Amino acid sequence: MLGASVRRTAQGQHPSSTSRGSRSSPGGPFRSPTGRALRRRLVLGVLVLAAVVLISLSYREDGEGPLSGAQAFAADAVHPLVVAADRVSQPFRDAYGWLDDLFDAKSDAEELKRENQKLRQQVAQNAFALTEYAELQSLLDFRTGPRFPDDYDGVAASVVARPSEAFSRALVVAAGTRDGVEVDDPVVAGDGLVGVVTRVSETTSRVTLLLDDTSAVSAEVVGSTASGIVQHRGAPGSALILDRVPKSESVEAGDLVVTAGWRSRRLASLYPRGIPIGTVTSVGRSDTDIWTQVQVEPFVDFEAIDAVLVLVRKRGEP
Repeated sequence: MLGASVRRTAQGQHPSSTSRGSRSSPGGPFRSPTGRALRRRLVLGVLVLAAVVLISLSYREDGEGPLSGAQAFAADAVHPLVVAADRVSQPFRDAYGWLDDLFDAKSDAEELKRENQKLRQQVAQNAFALTEYAELQSLLDFRTGPRFPDDYDGVAASVVARPSEAFSRALVVAAGTRDGVEVDDPVVAGDGLVGVVTRVSETTSRVTLLLDDTSAVSAEVVGSTASGIVQHRGAPGSALILDRVPKSESVEAGDLVVTAGWRSRRLASLYPRGIPIGTVTSVGRSDTDIWTQVQVEPFVDFEAIDAVLVLVRKRGEP
């Protein structure tokens, strides 16, 4: 019995050594990481070498070799797929192009809108500058013309405000005492008489217009001995009246009315002689009235005045 045990021991292996020798990984035979990396490098080298060989053969062929035939066969085989893919993708390309054009058109429209606004502003500024230039030119023509009184200087001033008091027609201009302006100085525009300064500060002056009910100007008819007082009567916008003209005087529609500008040794009228006021539009004579009814249309558009000349008497003049 002991001998049989010894024989089994001699014929076999030690149990522990057998178990250690037969131990293996659960996934199969053991593989070294170094071997796997070497195989990958080998495959990569073979692919690179094949690519180089194919490129060399392609350059050496004249377009009729086996490689060119293989390329043509592959192109013919893939062509239906390319056509199908192109047809499938065409609607998406069209949609993308439409959206791109839409965004471009919207951007162009916004840019055109901004440019249009700038052009409108420029046109408005140019129109304003042209109007201002025309008015300043008319003031200059009046200043250098023969009707400008020799004993006065002209102070140009822009209109800065139009007071809105009831029953008052006035302007506020940008000229005051520092410019030599005083109360009772006459005010003219390029077309004729505007009014008189009734209030003055250092930098501004209030001008009561000829249309105000408190205004009164001694005037005469050019080419006639008729004279009288120009006043405003009635609602705003109505014509002026040349009052106190005797019936014996000859006055006709279309006659020119100017300031009379009388002067005595110690006194003188507020307005110099010869400033245009307006033209006669109608003449009426009634048996019950001792004066001729003469209506005068003023030359000045009082609603459109933007600049005036304040007539400042020269120093040393009475």
